[in-house]
Amino acid sequence: MRIGPTRIGIDLGGTKIAAVALDAGGAERARHRRPTPRDYDGTLAALAETVAALGPQVDGVGIGISLPGIVDPAAGRVRAANLPWLDGRPFADDAARALGRPVRIANDGNCFALSEAVDGAASGAAVVFGIILGTGVGGGIVVDGRILPGANAMAGEWGHNPLPWRTETDGPPVPCGCGRQGCTETMLCGAGLTRLHAWRTGGTTLAPPDIAARAQAGDPAAAATLAVHADALARALAPVLNLLDPDAVVVGGGLSALPGLCDMVRERWGRWTLAAAPRTRLAVARHGGESGMRGAAWLWPA
Repeated sequence: MRIGPTRIGIDLGGTKIAAVALDAGGAERARHRRPTPRDYDGTLAALAETVAALGPQVDGVGIGISLPGIVDPAAGRVRAANLPWLDGRPFADDAARALGRPVRIANDGNCFALSEAVDGAASGAAVVFGIILGTGVGGGIVVDGRILPGANAMAGEWGHNPLPWRTETDGPPVPCGCGRQGCTETMLCGAGLTRLHAWRTGGTTLAPPDIAARAQAGDPAAAATLAVHADALARALAPVLNLLDPDAVVVGGGLSALPGLCDMVRERWGRWTLAAAPRTRLAVARHGGESGMRGAAWLWPA
């Protein structure tokens, strides 16, 4: 028995390909996961195998693909540091031929924001800013259920703006992978939190989960590091609120699990925004690591 029509979403990462089939209401009907090949033709073949593995009963109306990097949906080309074999190739057209179905592609930050806007923590919000705090710092903007890509496919890429209103407690600015220094990403990413704690404690190097565990156990130094990190996040979000004024901000990525993060940011961001008491909803992502492939599926609206 066929279960269609469905939407198929694929999260294409540097190490794995994960796919899901969603019905019209967003319920999961099938999923598959496999390693990512390290070449272009192998990746196309793996995508076809992944869709086939969802089962012959899946009648997909279209396929969405989420991937890291800069995606130009108009040209169907990407720039992806974790998938360099895709750079400059007509990936959207080639994927559509390999899969035998129409394909839409989008940046993983955009897919994350779309997933949370459709049926996640920002469900019902008209303007959503989705942020990912993990190995890097990414973001995406969704307006009325549609991704806002921007003229240069850069909308939502806030991680490479300077961290606003730096203070001595932030530690010295450090070089960023983009070639500049003092970027928001260098402070708010996982390595940035580890670096911040080491600087504040004179050399105690801990991974973010260990800093959080120590803070919960009553370690004042760890708690102070998390407070400085939350204040930096509040400062980084303040220009976003002033410029975009979103109805909701959704936090994803590994650091979204830091204890009390949203509460601390809510307490602080009014110090930096023009609105002394922002009404913007701030929440942790509902779908977490599933948001990439779920958002890719929602690239095909009803």
